[in-house]
Amino acid sequence: MPKSLISIQDFSKDEILHILDVAREFEQNREQDFLKGKVIACLFFEPSTRTRLSFESAVNRLGARVIGFPDNRNTSQTKGETLEDTIKIVSNYVDMIVMRHPVAGAADIAASVASVPVINAGDGANQHPTQTLLDLYAIQKTQGHLENLNINMVGDLKYGRAVHSLVEAMRHFSPHFVFTSPEELTMPRKYLEMLSAAGISYKETSRIEDGLNDCDILYMTRVQQERFPDMDEYNKVKDVYRLTASMLSGVKPGMKIMHPLPRVNEIATDVDSTPYAYYFQQAGGGMYVRMAIISYLLGYR
Repeated sequence: MPKSLISIQDFSKDEILHILDVAREFEQNREQDFLKGKVIACLFFEPSTRTRLSFESAVNRLGARVIGFPDNRNTSQTKGETLEDTIKIVSNYVDMIVMRHPVAGAADIAASVASVPVINAGDGANQHPTQTLLDLYAIQKTQGHLENLNINMVGDLKYGRAVHSLVEAMRHFSPHFVFTSPEELTMPRKYLEMLSAAGISYKETSRIEDGLNDCDILYMTRVQQERFPDMDEYNKVKDVYRLTASMLSGVKPGMKIMHPLPRVNEIATDVDSTPYAYYFQQAGGGMYVRMAIISYLLGYR
């Protein structure tokens, strides 16, 4: 079975660092053609802007071609075709499948039946490993290293697949975490148990001020309406945190604010012009990281 990237745990620490090194090379020279003749499917069963377009850009920059769809409305899934059958068929046409799906675990199912590598571009509230790799790229770029950093994660820690994957990845680098969320959106127990087993310290709080001035990375997230089974629950917590420029007067000089995007109202626009805002640059690095992941899984780098 070909190597796929379904969870960030599919990559070792050495593989993660290799991806970051290759991404840095691609940022210096993004026009490549060594995947000329390859075809890659981007199958997005759930809406996406940054992830889908950065993957398609990455494929094109590497000289390959893209096929696929931006949602499932015009696919045979609307006729009742199973995900397994869709993936088996698409595997006949392409050299790799990039897939986003609203159901947690769907990417693992796809990889189990595919005859080509599968990259998980987000499966429900479960995992988003390529987002994590671009997050690590941004952290390394802004902090100069990944070791022993203070990271404050704020907002939707229950349903946020980006924070789940990032917590798993950072276990390699001895961080200290502050998890800031309302009681309804706390980090799932399994991730806290994983950190405890690895000897990694963390603190849980509901106050953003508790972890603001000591952190190296402030990782903001939106409260995701689409993940909530109950709209009353969503309305109760949707505006619980809002970061403004006036709140940043006591932060570390090198602190950076990250966000997997899109933002709604959890970061005020006056933060954009501060030296701490890094979320747009963070997203910009995604193309280079995804170029590196594609190249690695296809055996070229």
